[in-house]
Amino acid sequence: MSVDLIVKSKIKEAVPDLQVSSDVPEGLNKKVLQLLKDAAERTKANGRRTLQARDL
Repeated sequence: MSVDLIVKSKIKEAVPDLQVSSDVPEGLNKKVLQLLKDAAERTKANGRRTLQARDL
């Protein structure tokens, strides 16, 4: 299952002085998904069911 969390136009807004390659959103999406997966594991390891900023 693939979830797209990244919007290319928002990346362009974040770096207005640069061109954004078409593969950047996919690469960034992969990193974000891994970050969330790791955070979810920390949440569960701490006996919680609520993901919090501190888990990131």
